[in-house]
Amino acid sequence: MPATSTNTCRNNAVTKVLELEGLTKSYGAVQALRGVSLHANEGEVLAICGDNGAGKSTLIKVISGAHAQTSGTLRLNGREVRWSSPHDALVHGVATIYQDLALAPQLSVWQNVFVGAEIRKTLFPGFSILDKKRMRAGAAEYLARLNQNIDDVERPVADFSGGQRQAIAIARALLWNASIVIMDEPTAALGVKETAKVLALIRHLKDTGVTVLLISHNMDDVVQVADRVVILKAGRVAAQGALEGISPATLAQTVMTGEWPQVQ
Repeated sequence: MPATSTNTCRNNAVTKVLELEGLTKSYGAVQALRGVSLHANEGEVLAICGDNGAGKSTLIKVISGAHAQTSGTLRLNGREVRWSSPHDALVHGVATIYQDLALAPQLSVWQNVFVGAEIRKTLFPGFSILDKKRMRAGAAEYLARLNQNIDDVERPVADFSGGQRQAIAIARALLWNASIVIMDEPTAALGVKETAKVLALIRHLKDTGVTVLLISHNMDDVVQVADRVVILKAGRVAAQGALEGISPATLAQTVMTGEWPQVQ
Protein backbone atom coordinates (compact mmCIF):
# COMPACT_ATOMS: atom_id res chain seq x y z
CA MET A 1 0.00 0.00 0.00
CA PRO A 2 1.49 3.39 -0.93
CA ALA A 3 2.61 5.70 1.87
CA THR A 4 0.21 8.48 2.69
CA SER A 5 1.01 12.05 1.79
CA THR A 6 1.23 12.81 5.52
CA ASN A 7 4.05 10.33 5.96
CA THR A 8 5.79 11.61 2.85
CA CYS A 9 5.78 15.14 4.23
CA ARG A 10 6.82 14.02 7.70
CA ASN A 11 9.86 12.20 6.35
CA ASN A 12 10.71 15.05 3.97
CA ALA A 13 10.98 12.41 1.25
CA VAL A 14 9.61 13.05 -2.21
CA THR A 15 9.12 10.06 -4.49
CA LYS A 16 8.73 10.71 -8.20
CA VAL A 17 6.20 8.18 -9.44
CA LEU A 18 5.88 9.54 -12.97
CA GLU A 19 8.56 11.20 -15.11
CA LEU A 20 8.34 12.43 -18.68
CA GLU A 21 11.47 13.49 -20.51
CA GLY A 22 11.51 15.13 -23.94
CA LEU A 23 8.14 13.66 -24.90
CA THR A 24 6.99 14.37 -28.45
CA LYS A 25 3.92 13.31 -30.39
CA SER A 26 3.32 13.95 -34.07
CA TYR A 27 0.28 13.28 -36.21
CA GLY A 28 1.77 13.43 -39.69
CA ALA A 29 3.04 16.97 -40.13
CA VAL A 30 1.27 18.19 -36.99
CA GLN A 31 3.45 18.19 -33.87
CA ALA A 32 1.12 18.12 -30.86
CA LEU A 33 3.81 17.67 -28.19
CA ARG A 34 7.22 19.29 -28.55
CA GLY A 35 9.59 17.91 -25.96
CA VAL A 36 7.48 17.86 -22.79
CA SER A 37 9.38 17.15 -19.57
CA LEU A 38 7.63 16.99 -16.21
CA HIS A 39 7.24 14.79 -13.15
CA ALA A 40 4.56 13.90 -10.60
CA ASN A 41 5.28 12.96 -7.00
CA GLU A 42 3.65 10.31 -4.88
CA GLY A 43 0.52 11.55 -3.17
CA GLU A 44 0.33 14.95 -4.84
CA VAL A 45 -2.20 16.65 -7.06
CA LEU A 46 -0.49 17.94 -10.20
CA ALA A 47 -2.66 20.19 -12.35
CA ILE A 48 -2.06 20.37 -16.09
CA CYS A 49 -3.51 23.55 -17.59
CA GLY A 50 -3.47 25.35 -20.88
CA ASP A 51 -5.67 26.86 -23.56
CA ASN A 52 -7.45 24.72 -26.14
CA GLY A 53 -4.87 23.22 -28.46
CA ALA A 54 -2.08 23.46 -25.90
CA GLY A 55 -1.51 19.69 -25.94
CA LYS A 56 -3.28 18.61 -22.75
CA SER A 57 -5.47 15.96 -24.38
CA THR A 58 -2.57 14.51 -26.34
CA LEU A 59 -0.43 14.40 -23.23
CA ILE A 60 -2.95 12.43 -21.18
CA LYS A 61 -3.55 10.08 -24.09
CA VAL A 62 0.17 9.25 -24.12
CA ILE A 63 0.37 8.86 -20.34
CA SER A 64 -2.77 6.69 -20.32
CA GLY A 65 -1.63 4.44 -23.17
CA ALA A 66 -4.26 5.56 -25.68
CA HIS A 67 -1.52 6.91 -27.99
CA ALA A 68 2.18 6.08 -28.23
CA GLN A 69 4.70 8.90 -28.06
CA THR A 70 6.74 9.64 -31.16
CA SER A 71 9.90 10.09 -29.11
CA GLY A 72 10.98 10.76 -25.55
CA THR A 73 10.86 8.77 -22.34
CA LEU A 74 8.08 7.89 -19.90
CA ARG A 75 9.13 6.41 -16.56
CA LEU A 76 6.91 4.90 -13.89
CA ASN A 77 8.54 4.53 -10.46
CA GLY A 78 11.94 5.01 -12.08
CA ARG A 79 11.44 2.34 -14.74
CA GLU A 80 11.06 3.24 -18.40
CA VAL A 81 7.73 2.09 -19.83
CA ARG A 82 5.96 2.24 -23.16
CA TRP A 83 2.32 1.29 -23.06
CA SER A 84 0.75 -0.91 -25.72
CA SER A 85 -2.82 0.10 -24.77
CA PRO A 86 -4.88 1.85 -22.05
CA HIS A 87 -5.42 -1.55 -20.44
CA ASP A 88 -1.64 -2.02 -20.27
CA ALA A 89 -1.33 1.30 -18.41
CA LEU A 90 -4.25 0.38 -16.16
CA VAL A 91 -2.81 -2.95 -15.02
CA HIS A 92 0.38 -1.05 -14.14
CA GLY A 93 -1.59 1.36 -11.94
CA VAL A 94 -2.33 4.31 -14.25
CA ALA A 95 -6.09 4.93 -14.49
CA THR A 96 -7.79 7.63 -16.53
CA ILE A 97 -11.22 9.08 -15.78
CA TYR A 98 -12.38 11.04 -18.79
CA GLN A 99 -14.96 13.80 -18.72
CA ASP A 100 -17.70 11.42 -19.91
CA LEU A 101 -16.62 8.92 -17.18
CA ALA A 102 -17.08 5.96 -19.59
CA LEU A 103 -19.84 4.57 -17.37
CA ALA A 104 -22.80 2.55 -18.61
CA PRO A 105 -25.80 4.47 -17.21
CA GLN A 106 -28.27 1.58 -17.41
CA LEU A 107 -26.00 -0.92 -15.68
CA SER A 108 -25.82 -1.18 -11.90
CA VAL A 109 -23.14 0.40 -9.74
CA TRP A 110 -21.40 -2.91 -9.08
CA GLN A 111 -21.45 -3.83 -12.77
CA ASN A 112 -19.74 -0.53 -13.64
CA VAL A 113 -17.11 -0.91 -10.91
CA PHE A 114 -16.19 -4.45 -11.98
CA VAL A 115 -16.46 -4.08 -15.75
CA GLY A 116 -13.48 -5.86 -17.28
CA ALA A 117 -12.53 -7.36 -13.92
CA GLU A 118 -15.51 -9.59 -13.19
CA ILE A 119 -15.18 -12.14 -10.39
CA ARG A 120 -16.29 -15.65 -11.21
CA LYS A 121 -16.87 -18.72 -9.09
CA THR A 122 -16.47 -22.29 -10.28
CA LEU A 123 -19.48 -24.55 -9.79
CA PHE A 124 -17.71 -27.58 -11.18
CA PRO A 125 -14.65 -28.11 -13.41
CA GLY A 126 -15.07 -26.29 -16.69
CA PHE A 127 -18.12 -24.29 -15.60
CA SER A 128 -18.23 -20.99 -13.72
CA ILE A 129 -20.67 -18.15 -13.16
CA LEU A 130 -20.39 -14.52 -12.10
CA ASP A 131 -19.95 -14.12 -8.35
CA LYS A 132 -22.44 -11.28 -8.01
CA LYS A 133 -22.45 -11.39 -4.21
CA ARG A 134 -18.69 -10.74 -3.98
CA MET A 135 -18.85 -7.99 -6.59
CA ARG A 136 -21.73 -6.24 -4.81
CA ALA A 137 -19.79 -6.37 -1.55
CA GLY A 138 -16.59 -5.26 -3.27
CA ALA A 139 -18.25 -2.26 -4.95
CA ALA A 140 -19.73 -1.16 -1.62
CA GLU A 141 -16.32 -1.53 0.03
CA TYR A 142 -14.49 0.59 -2.55
CA LEU A 143 -17.15 3.30 -2.34
CA ALA A 144 -16.93 3.24 1.46
CA ARG A 145 -13.18 3.90 1.14
CA LEU A 146 -14.14 7.08 -0.68
CA ASN A 147 -16.59 8.03 2.08
CA GLN A 148 -19.50 7.50 -0.31
CA ASN A 149 -22.74 6.29 1.23
CA ILE A 150 -24.38 4.62 -1.77
CA ASP A 151 -26.88 2.34 -0.11
CA ASP A 152 -27.90 0.19 -3.07
CA VAL A 153 -25.20 -0.90 -5.54
CA GLU A 154 -27.91 -2.67 -7.57
CA ARG A 155 -29.32 0.66 -8.70
CA PRO A 156 -28.37 1.85 -12.21
CA VAL A 157 -25.73 4.54 -12.44
CA ALA A 158 -28.29 6.78 -14.17
CA ASP A 159 -30.00 7.23 -10.79
CA PHE A 160 -27.02 9.03 -9.27
CA SER A 161 -25.70 12.60 -9.31
CA GLY A 162 -22.62 13.80 -11.17
CA GLY A 163 -20.49 13.75 -8.03
CA GLN A 164 -21.60 10.23 -7.17
CA ARG A 165 -20.82 9.07 -10.70
CA GLN A 166 -17.30 10.44 -10.32
CA ALA A 167 -16.99 8.37 -7.14
CA ILE A 168 -18.13 5.26 -8.99
CA ALA A 169 -15.52 5.88 -11.71
CA ILE A 170 -12.83 6.39 -9.04
CA ALA A 171 -13.92 3.20 -7.26
CA ARG A 172 -13.33 1.34 -10.52
CA ALA A 173 -9.81 2.82 -10.66
CA LEU A 174 -9.13 1.70 -7.08
CA LEU A 175 -10.21 -1.81 -8.00
CA TRP A 176 -7.20 -1.88 -10.34
CA ASN A 177 -4.91 -0.63 -7.52
CA ALA A 178 -4.29 2.62 -9.37
CA SER A 179 -1.43 4.64 -7.91
CA ILE A 180 -1.91 7.40 -10.50
CA VAL A 181 -5.37 8.69 -11.42
CA ILE A 182 -5.76 11.08 -14.34
CA MET A 183 -8.92 13.18 -14.08
CA ASP A 184 -10.02 15.06 -17.19
CA GLU A 185 -12.25 18.06 -16.40
CA PRO A 186 -13.91 16.26 -13.46
CA THR A 187 -16.13 19.18 -12.44
CA ALA A 188 -17.29 20.26 -15.89
CA ALA A 189 -21.06 20.87 -15.97
CA LEU A 190 -21.42 20.24 -12.21
CA GLY A 191 -23.13 22.59 -9.77
CA VAL A 192 -21.47 24.09 -6.72
CA LYS A 193 -22.46 21.31 -4.29
CA GLU A 194 -21.45 18.50 -6.66
CA THR A 195 -18.17 20.25 -7.48
CA ALA A 196 -17.36 20.41 -3.77
CA LYS A 197 -17.95 16.65 -3.50
CA VAL A 198 -15.58 15.91 -6.39
CA LEU A 199 -12.88 18.15 -4.94
CA ALA A 200 -13.28 16.29 -1.64
CA LEU A 201 -12.75 13.02 -3.53
CA ILE A 202 -9.53 14.38 -5.04
CA ARG A 203 -8.28 15.40 -1.59
CA HIS A 204 -9.16 11.94 -0.30
CA LEU A 205 -7.12 10.28 -3.04
CA LYS A 206 -4.17 12.51 -2.18
CA ASP A 207 -4.49 11.70 1.52
CA THR A 208 -4.29 7.97 0.74
CA GLY A 209 -1.08 8.38 -1.26
CA VAL A 210 -2.59 8.33 -4.74
CA THR A 211 -1.12 10.76 -7.29
CA VAL A 212 -3.74 12.76 -9.19
CA LEU A 213 -3.13 14.43 -12.54
CA LEU A 214 -5.87 17.04 -12.81
CA ILE A 215 -6.70 18.50 -16.21
CA SER A 216 -8.98 21.48 -15.75
CA HIS A 217 -9.98 24.84 -17.14
CA ASN A 218 -11.42 25.83 -13.78
CA MET A 219 -8.73 27.83 -12.01
CA ASP A 220 -10.71 27.99 -8.76
CA ASP A 221 -10.78 24.19 -8.58
CA VAL A 222 -7.08 23.95 -9.42
CA VAL A 223 -6.03 26.41 -6.72
CA GLN A 224 -8.22 24.64 -4.15
CA VAL A 225 -6.80 21.14 -4.58
CA ALA A 226 -3.55 21.12 -6.58
CA ASP A 227 -0.05 21.23 -5.10
CA ARG A 228 1.69 22.19 -8.32
CA VAL A 229 0.71 23.16 -11.85
CA VAL A 230 2.25 22.65 -15.27
CA ILE A 231 1.20 25.12 -17.98
CA LEU A 232 1.27 23.85 -21.55
CA LYS A 233 1.41 26.16 -24.53
CA ALA A 234 1.66 25.02 -28.15
CA GLY A 235 2.78 21.55 -27.08
CA ARG A 236 5.53 22.74 -24.75
CA VAL A 237 5.86 23.32 -21.00
CA ALA A 238 5.65 27.09 -20.76
CA ALA A 239 5.69 27.43 -16.96
CA GLN A 240 5.35 25.34 -13.84
CA GLY A 241 5.53 25.76 -10.10
CA ALA A 242 3.94 25.36 -6.69
CA LEU A 243 0.50 26.91 -6.23
CA GLU A 244 0.98 28.21 -2.71
CA GLY A 245 0.10 31.91 -2.71
CA ILE A 246 -1.26 31.85 -6.28
CA SER A 247 -4.81 33.15 -6.81
CA PRO A 248 -7.19 31.81 -9.47
CA ALA A 249 -6.96 35.12 -11.34
CA THR A 250 -3.16 35.04 -11.31
CA LEU A 251 -3.17 31.44 -12.50
CA ALA A 252 -5.55 32.31 -15.34
CA GLN A 253 -3.17 35.08 -16.38
CA THR A 254 -0.27 32.63 -16.28
CA VAL A 255 -2.15 30.25 -18.59
CA MET A 256 -2.59 33.13 -21.04
CA THR A 257 0.98 34.46 -20.93
CA GLY A 258 2.96 31.30 -20.16
CA GLU A 259 5.04 33.31 -17.69
CA TRP A 260 5.27 32.28 -14.03
CA PRO A 261 4.22 35.13 -11.68
CA GLN A 262 6.42 36.71 -9.07
CA VAL A 263 4.62 36.03 -5.79
CA GLN A 264 5.16 38.68 -3.14
